[in-house]
Amino acid sequence: MDCLSAISERFSYRGAFQDKPVSREDLTKIATAATLAPSGCNKQTTRFVIVDDAEILKQIGALHPIAAMKTARAMLMFIIDCNPEAVYQNMSFQPEDCAAAVENALLAITALGYASVWIDGALRREGRAEKIGQLLKVPEGKVVRVLLPIGVPAENGPRPDKMPLEERAWFNGYGSNS
Repeated sequence: MDCLSAISERFSYRGAFQDKPVSREDLTKIATAATLAPSGCNKQTTRFVIVDDAEILKQIGALHPIAAMKTARAMLMFIIDCNPEAVYQNMSFQPEDCAAAVENALLAITALGYASVWIDGALRREGRAEKIGQLLKVPEGKVVRVLLPIGVPAENGPRPDKMPLEERAWFNGYGSNS
């Protein structure tokens, strides 16, 4: 699948996954795509844990109510520093670096015929990120910021309508018609 097709086909899948494996070869491709994302000053601050162990998946899935988390055949964790250091003029870009890596992974997931959903806010509730971090032996000072459950979707998920380009983008000035 080409890049623009993956962009248009990608959607957030929260449903159950089929009981089909995600190969380590495909997981390596997905994680590699994440590592190839741009990062501020090329510091490459995001770290990753790839989970395909059934027992660990079960423990992580038990922390979250959606079907995708409970039935995922693999997960990709995105790890960042709790207190990131500045890399350019007193600024850190770890959230942006992480987000770019997540999007690359989501596109690779789609291109390989799998589905996923970006889990972030739910990790910040009820100590979920900390519990997952302990389970995965994430070092002190780092946190699981995003989690992607990965699998073959059991059903064709809904694709929400997107606003037309004309309502979100303009040439040569915000709201400009020229």
